[in-house]
Amino acid sequence: MKSILCFGDSITYGHNPIAPFVRHAYEDRWPGALEAKLAGKVRVIPEGLGGRTTVHDDWFADCDRNGARILPTLLRSHGPLDMVIIMLGTNDLKPFLGRTAHEASNGVARLVQIVRASSAAEGAPPPQIAVMSPPELCDTDHPEMLLHFGGPSVIDESKQFARWYRQRAGELGVAFFDAASVAKPAPEDGVHLDAANTRAIGEGLAPLVTRLLGL
Repeated sequence: MKSILCFGDSITYGHNPIAPFVRHAYEDRWPGALEAKLAGKVRVIPEGLGGRTTVHDDWFADCDRNGARILPTLLRSHGPLDMVIIMLGTNDLKPFLGRTAHEASNGVARLVQIVRASSAAEGAPPPQIAVMSPPELCDTDHPEMLLHFGGPSVIDESKQFARWYRQRAGELGVAFFDAASVAKPAPEDGVHLDAANTRAIGEGLAPLVTRLLGL
């Protein structure tokens, strides 16, 4: 059976912004929805962590949020892999980190390099790689959530994700998918997704994954 690693942040983890704030059920998280859509042909491995960045250290966090540092370990522990899907960058917009979608796209490019280097070091065939730009942020009445990202102006910055991620994917010769084309955040906090929108990402990805893996 083929295997896919889904590497992401709280969206991949399944953070629910709607009371009672219980983590989304596995089948509602986008990796679970993708696995269901592929009808038993692929094992989908979810690796989501709230606050995870592409390449930045978050010293406020209670565990390592630096994606570039943990990714090599995950590639080895879950390998060999047929595909890696990367959706990170929202947390890079925080004002004490990268701040821009452009910088986040450079961080994602570094993660692609790490995936390729890992497979080369193991002498394994390189996995297919898909870069996914995160959903855009939206306006919210939540008193603090957007403040973590520098305030309401971050909404406009998040709309640049697809532009820069598409460009990096083209430069690197990897697949691209725009999560904002199928999913929008819940207005309860302006960042995270309800169950229907998380499922929509996995379901929207299925045709691309099917083609790349020749299913």
